[in-house]
Amino acid sequence: MKRKENKTKTSGAENKHPYLSRFWQQFKVVWRHAELTRWVILTLLLVFLGVSTFYTIKAKTANVGDLKASLKTTTEIIDRDGDKAGSLYSQKGTFVELSKISPNIQHAVIATEDRTFYSNPGFSIKGFARAGVSYVIHHGNISGGGSTITQQLAKNMLLTQKQTFGRKLTELFMAIEINRVYSKQDILTMYLNNAYFGNGVWGVQDASKRYFGKNASELTAAQGATLAAMLRNPTYYDPIKNARNATSRRNLILDLETQTKYLTTAQADTAKQETLTITNAYSASSSYRYPYYFDAVISEAINDYGISESDILNKGYKIYTGLDQNYQTQMQNAYDNDWLFPSSADGTMAQSGSVAVNPNTGGVLAVVGRRGTHTFRSYNYATMAKRQPGSAIKPLAVYTPALENGYHYDSELVDKDMTFGKNKYHPTNVDGTYLGKVSMYQALAESRNVPAVWLLDQIGVNKGVAAVEKFGIKVPKADQNLALALGGLQTGVSPLQMAQAYTAFANNGKMTTTHFITKIVDATGAVIVDNTKVKTKTVLSQKTADTMTSMMLGVFNQGTGVVAKPDGYTVAGKTGTTEVPDSYPTSGAKDQWVVGYTPDIVVSTWVGYDKTDESHYLTGSYATRIFKQEMTNILPYTPKTSFKTKDAATIASQKSTTNSSSSDWLSDFSDNVGKSFDNAKDQVNEWYNGIKGLFDR
Repeated sequence: MKRKENKTKTSGAENKHPYLSRFWQQFKVVWRHAELTRWVILTLLLVFLGVSTFYTIKAKTANVGDLKASLKTTTEIIDRDGDKAGSLYSQKGTFVELSKISPNIQHAVIATEDRTFYSNPGFSIKGFARAGVSYVIHHGNISGGGSTITQQLAKNMLLTQKQTFGRKLTELFMAIEINRVYSKQDILTMYLNNAYFGNGVWGVQDASKRYFGKNASELTAAQGATLAAMLRNPTYYDPIKNARNATSRRNLILDLETQTKYLTTAQADTAKQETLTITNAYSASSSYRYPYYFDAVISEAINDYGISESDILNKGYKIYTGLDQNYQTQMQNAYDNDWLFPSSADGTMAQSGSVAVNPNTGGVLAVVGRRGTHTFRSYNYATMAKRQPGSAIKPLAVYTPALENGYHYDSELVDKDMTFGKNKYHPTNVDGTYLGKVSMYQALAESRNVPAVWLLDQIGVNKGVAAVEKFGIKVPKADQNLALALGGLQTGVSPLQMAQAYTAFANNGKMTTTHFITKIVDATGAVIVDNTKVKTKTVLSQKTADTMTSMMLGVFNQGTGVVAKPDGYTVAGKTGTTEVPDSYPTSGAKDQWVVGYTPDIVVSTWVGYDKTDESHYLTGSYATRIFKQEMTNILPYTPKTSFKTKDAATIASQKSTTNSSSSDWLSDFSDNVGKSFDNAKDQVNEWYNGIKGLFDR
């Protein structure tokens, strides 16, 4: 009965889809007669053979035989003159043989990363199958995981970190070749010496020194498991910054070691009770000579060119930069003088960042990212900080657009105690005095606030905003108001952004794009990054740039930057300060700036506390001190190119003298003409009287 019922159902389906049923019957007949099954199998075998041949050749032609030697290659930093400036962690850590590596770290790594390490052919069939499933689920991308130690070594040393099926296939065949060429002991040795353990530390020996103050041969089971934990994610399982995560992962690995018979349960339990204590006995290679510059190079390679930190430190690149070693050394020397900086009662260190840029190319010549002990790729105040620029924004937001809209360097501006707009915005001059009227160049040099706000109000806030954004600084809608004239930016700017903006004044109106890297060449000599072409943008006319320079020369000659002027040198630029609230115990500043330049160099310096509060703010003039010391150190090494313009005050004085001389000349000319007429009149009278006398006789 059931059979008949099923047959009835099938017949019903056929009646419902007659065309589909006929097509399927015909397809089966054709498939059998053409023996398509054999052809499909043959095609799949040919594809497999082709793919295998391709990737086998790729693996055979890779420098697998040089892997162990390549662990001693370094990524070099080249300065703007083509000279080697240093290396990114020489030898990628201290290389040690397997006999100098504790079995505790060896076992922890094998238990965690590759339990079949000593028996597998370099790859895991299960892991590869998981990668295939991941490829399908994630639409062409692989989420990671499943790689053996040999595969990870191939990936880290020979391939990119991109998770694709093609890269996974390459990794597979490279692993097979590595397994053919090297012993398991050599593979494990290379892996542990090439592994990244966070905080800029490569290799198990340096990691042991960095986190536990001992050699790799001396690691305990707990310490070995802690380092093994970092291989999964060096940041998340960082025992310094994320001790809880590190401890949890450590304990899990100890359990895995019991499962693989490397530890007994009792040994694992004892290890879990061991307190995670960090002891740093690691000393970075002296080849990392300019730490903040090298940090910035790594960040730019990652952020702008998509090169991973691992590849940058591990691939033996030559990275060509805009670095000037003399400038960098002199800037670092300036920052070594603690007396230049403020101190606080609780010992909190005031921070600072400074950067020097070549205005003609945009290449960063020197940078110091912060004060205190350097930590690998730590927060860089010169490139990352976003602080309010204060009056250092005035040349960008007010005076440049004013000159471009018909004002002159000596135009008279209003300087009165006044309010603006419907909101009654009430700026004040820092010294509390008002001149009534003041020339533009004097207002800029003395950093008078009210004239700047008045001028922005006259030309229109929209023109000020457009000018600032033309200089490469975004102005959010909330900041598009008259407070912009005084640096009222909620997001703030970095010293590097300000340096880039000011390159336009030093470079005849053309702003150059700042950069650290000019070129990257890989270990084979191939250029993988070419940034040698100078990128410029015309921000203002050359005439306006010269006028702005003439006015900003006054800042250092008779304005707010007098104390920042290096002896014997001519510098233009602007100071900037953001004030603390009136509720603070005394007056002071949250941020202090000096951005100064010559035709050869632009230096932007910021100083302030990381977090400003009533106990941590600036009560003296520190940015000017630091800037003067930097420029005093650096300028002797520059070409010492002269400005093409004079101080605006000098120009105005000469103009006044010329006008006075012209007025005196006209007065003398008038008097002389008058005297000549009088003399002529007297002579004519004498002649007339003489002739008349003849007739009277």
